[in-house]
Amino acid sequence: MKKLKNYIVVFALLFGMFATAEAQITEKPGFGKFAITNATIHTVTNGTIEGGVILINGNDIEFVGQNARITSDYTTIDATGKHVYPGFIDGWTGLGLTEISAVPVTVDNAEIGQFNPHMYAFTAFNPHSAAVPVTRVSGVTTVLSRPSSGNISGKAAVMDLWGYSPDSMAVRKSGALIMNLPSKGGGWWDNRSDAQIERAYKEDIKEINDFLDKARFYDEMMNAYEANPSGKTKPDHDPRMAAMREVLSGEVPVVISVNDEDAILDAIEWTKEHEDMRFIFSGVREGWRVAEEIAEAGIPVLTTTLYTPSRDYDNYQRPYQNPGIMMEAGVKVAIVSNDTENSRNTPFEAGYAAAYGMGTDEAIKAITINPAEMFGVDDKLGSLEEGKQANLFFSDGDPLEPMTKIEQVFIKGYKIPMVSRHVQLFDEFLDRDAVE
Repeated sequence: MKKLKNYIVVFALLFGMFATAEAQITEKPGFGKFAITNATIHTVTNGTIEGGVILINGNDIEFVGQNARITSDYTTIDATGKHVYPGFIDGWTGLGLTEISAVPVTVDNAEIGQFNPHMYAFTAFNPHSAAVPVTRVSGVTTVLSRPSSGNISGKAAVMDLWGYSPDSMAVRKSGALIMNLPSKGGGWWDNRSDAQIERAYKEDIKEINDFLDKARFYDEMMNAYEANPSGKTKPDHDPRMAAMREVLSGEVPVVISVNDEDAILDAIEWTKEHEDMRFIFSGVREGWRVAEEIAEAGIPVLTTTLYTPSRDYDNYQRPYQNPGIMMEAGVKVAIVSNDTENSRNTPFEAGYAAAYGMGTDEAIKAITINPAEMFGVDDKLGSLEEGKQANLFFSDGDPLEPMTKIEQVFIKGYKIPMVSRHVQLFDEFLDRDAVE
């Protein structure tokens, strides 16, 4: 009987969740040909255009500039006084993989085992997550949805936030390989000696290196077979090793989570042993301490601004200053939410960095073209250019400011209904009737 009650509770939560998700869309998105006119267009890569025009034809941007010829088959949107930006990209989130943390059946971001390069977050992404509409109406149109757990967690996916299935939303199914290196750091709870900590660290690093050596050997065998298959026996298929081939070629980057100064320096030294791979660091909370070293290594970073300083004697401004300090040192920086429900706050994370030394233009790049370049999707996303995918929005002001209103979002050329659970609750309670 107790088990039955538990199942009923879980079913009720799931039913409520999906009912909420379905209730968020009250109209179908528009699609076809649109002309956004009289706008201030922030292209990101080619300056700002005053009184400009953007033509959208199907999925793509057809024209960006001034004095466009607009035929009668375009739906014209007058954006006088409005600002148009490329859709923002949150490059580090669990969106689509976690719905209700306390309900295990709604959490699908981890796998059993330490090495899972063949596991794809794309296959677990929930297009109908209640957090998706909440995020996209804030101007965040694309995310890197990442798995967690183990030394190699799996492949993160670059996902647009409009569609009815993971296939229809995927920009790149293999956006990045997620890796967690061991740390030498202990704590007050760790009663091991320094020698024991060092020995454990070296053993864990060796396990990762051995896995990568096996992957390289497999890749060499497959390359030799593919170059001349005649008369040769094809190597047995190994899904884990096969999934590493695009990583070893540098096609798919490896994201390593590191935060404190020593861990960052250790990770930099480790990456030097694997020059055939392309790396990105995430977290990097003490990046400001070793910004020159990160820049010299040529490793881009994914970082946030809303966290408590790592050390109690650090200035409270350091988290806000961190992205700007690394940028000034020559590091390519992308600002991310590192959250699921609050992926929508990515623009405000960038706003803090803008106010504390990074500047607005660079902060905008940190949530548009920079993550697009890191994950190899800058041919489609990250700026407003002819031929790119029509992911964009227009607002009544600076989108890094909380008081700015995002008025309309387009994703893959679809004019998205500006509806979410948050909007519905706001409308419901704004002018509520008095209740006796």
